[in-house]
Amino acid sequence: MRSHNRPLRTSKIPRLLAIANQKGGVGKTTTAINLATALAAVGKNVLLIDLDPQGNASTGLGVRRSLIRASAYDVLFGEVDVTQAAVQTRVPRLSVVPSSIHLSGAEIELVTAENREYRLKAALRKPLPYDYVIVDCPPSLNLLTLNALVAVDSIVVPLQCEFYALEGLSHLVKSVERVRKHFNSRLDIHGVVLTMYDPRNNLSSMVEDDVRAHFGDKVYKTVIPRNVRLSEAPSYGLPAIIYDMKCAGSQSYIKLAKEVIRREKEYSKQQQTEAA
Repeated sequence: MRSHNRPLRTSKIPRLLAIANQKGGVGKTTTAINLATALAAVGKNVLLIDLDPQGNASTGLGVRRSLIRASAYDVLFGEVDVTQAAVQTRVPRLSVVPSSIHLSGAEIELVTAENREYRLKAALRKPLPYDYVIVDCPPSLNLLTLNALVAVDSIVVPLQCEFYALEGLSHLVKSVERVRKHFNSRLDIHGVVLTMYDPRNNLSSMVEDDVRAHFGDKVYKTVIPRNVRLSEAPSYGLPAIIYDMKCAGSQSYIKLAKEVIRREKEYSKQQQTEAA
């Protein structure tokens, strides 16, 4: 692993996406890692920011804690620029700003900090040498997650196919509406991705039908199946797409990345039309 010493490309303000769900265990970090990897694989320069104190995205990309010199905590509190904290992963064109144990206390420190909701926005909404910045949020709607929602353009919501899925999603939607009203008028839900889908389980099909009925086209066509290779990959410090590209989980994330890129192209056309 190494820090970047020079820009990857001509700098511009990147597209900013957050992977968010206030519930843990829904495949949030797995989605963040593999979506970032898939975007890098199609030639995009991608930065993944691990804003979760647990640091699973960092270890899942092979970042050794002992080698971390700067982290997302330092970026939040203005100690370093985001490019100085970025560490190159084994995946070409994919870098990560690692988590650190200090993020656990950041919630308390942010309470009294000046412009506490806008710290990440200040770090990211400027020209950077990336096409995409993806923020892996903590599994709660705290000040760290709020910083992410204030900073980004859109959020991708991983949703586990379980009984209380819609209830949890409705809480997140209300939070997005509040953030849009008070802090970030551009924020929207890029899409909902159904995770841990088991076609043998009637509940998975019922949840899929309910979510699609409520959110329509906001739900990605691609669903992520339950897959043991997705669970194994982080222990090797690799995205599943690199660990076993042919497994069902990896193939699903590749399809998801294609959907995300398609929606991004539609977004770009819309922006150009509105600017004309």
